Amino acid sequence: MPSDLSENEFLVLKAISEGLSDPQSIAQRLNMKVETARAAADTLAEQEFIQVHKSVDESISLTTEGTSYAREGLPERRLLLSLGTGKAISELKDPALKIGLGWLRRKGWAAIEGGVIRPIGTPKEGEDERMLKELLSGPKSARDLDEEACLALKSRGLVKSDTTKSWKYQITDSGRSRAKGSGSTGEAITGSAVIEIGPITLSSEAIAYRTISNITADMIKTGQWREVNERIYWERDEATPLFFPRPYDVSLPADRIFPGKRHPYQRLIDNMREIMLEMGFVEIKGPIVQTSFWNFDALFQPQDHPAREMQDTFYLESQGDIPDYSRIKQMHECGGGIGSTGWGGCWSPEVARQEVLRTHTTGVTIKYLAEHPRPPVKAFGIDRVYRREAIDSTHTPEFEQLEGIVMDEDVSFSHLLGILKEFYGKMGFSEVRFRPGYFPYTEPSVEPEVYIEGLGWVELGGAGVFRKEVTSPFGIDHPVLAWGLGVSRVAMLRLGLKDLRLLYQSDIEWLRRTPVSIKL
Repeated sequence: MPSDLSENEFLVLKAISEGLSDPQSIAQRLNMKVETARAAADTLAEQEFIQVHKSVDESISLTTEGTSYAREGLPERRLLLSLGTGKAISELKDPALKIGLGWLRRKGWAAIEGGVIRPIGTPKEGEDERMLKELLSGPKSARDLDEEACLALKSRGLVKSDTTKSWKYQITDSGRSRAKGSGSTGEAITGSAVIEIGPITLSSEAIAYRTISNITADMIKTGQWREVNERIYWERDEATPLFFPRPYDVSLPADRIFPGKRHPYQRLIDNMREIMLEMGFVEIKGPIVQTSFWNFDALFQPQDHPAREMQDTFYLESQGDIPDYSRIKQMHECGGGIGSTGWGGCWSPEVARQEVLRTHTTGVTIKYLAEHPRPPVKAFGIDRVYRREAIDSTHTPEFEQLEGIVMDEDVSFSHLLGILKEFYGKMGFSEVRFRPGYFPYTEPSVEPEVYIEGLGWVELGGAGVFRKEVTSPFGIDHPVLAWGLGVSRVAMLRLGLKDLRLLYQSDIEWLRRTPVSIKL
């Protein structure tokens, strides 16, 4: 057990031994800050010289609204008294009484039938009502109040709480012995003893000695601090004490420092954005709520396609405006005169007007192309999309998608593969390959895959050249290269995650551990 105490620690110990038991009274006696007294007491507790008893008291008091209700009665009670045998809801003009309607039903004091409120019996005064009256006289400790009623009044904003922490100190036997002076540092030396310190000889009666709490700059410059275990540095004040240096353990680990930093997932998204901008793309944005026209129909997705069903798409009850759809209708029904057969059947503008939470960002890019039908176009977007997915370690109902398009004269499928390989290379994936795929709105189509040590080949998205059925209705005469990438899947690979949900949880330890720079 360490035997050296600082001056403040020894003084606080003496004060506790003399009967002072709280930091406020100790600080007042010793003319020091309360925080200083508490810090010294904590050190004494670590060395088992004292015991610290901490308590927390919650004080409950009325808010302004609570005070009003305490005097006038709760809205539900006043409403009940005004009902008589029954009253129509339309007759309630007082806003305060309208507030009480919900609580009237919640407490089971009345029933509503055919727009008429009818009382159910004559309820007795509740605990919440009694508590409001009791608090009129002043704040009360939460320990003395009904817990359920207190929570109910808090939720209504009628009462507020203030928390008070208190500390009580109790000296131990070893602390009492130390305070009296049992021969360790801090003991008062009495009698006419001769004290020899190096070349210095002092003769004194009642000479006290204490520890030095701080090493001076001169000690550091001269190297004297290295000798603290071998020699005694001393100073004099009016009481002629000798000061013993306080030991310092430089081997103790330093406190961990957690500087502010962006979320790892956001850093990854920003990294992708920087790569796309460096490659000469411009960023585009679009609304989260899209009509089915832009989300599905403009991409030549048939109106009876399984991806449109409720189990895949979040449909809204609203409908939106759509542009002139004659060429889209013709393309879906009979191929639009470009040599395609279309999907056949009857295309419905009402279905196209139905609004959805966008299921991909391709709806944003096709709308951008419709507004910019002439080359060159080189754009991308990183945004959130929504699908009805069961939540598990690899799926969430909302996630980020990176979308890219290139339109220019004489661009080809090989250019698309080159762009994708360059992008994935900049993302840190050295091995990239392409597997044939199928998508309703691109032909030919591929699924890019990257090689991950320990996992093998991992698919990271879809890509292809927009079909003429997609571009022709909007007057686009040049090839359009397009691809989409699931950002969260890349995040799992880059961050070494096995559970996608960690990206959206406030796991502070994981956030602290994750390095600022992530390399594969």
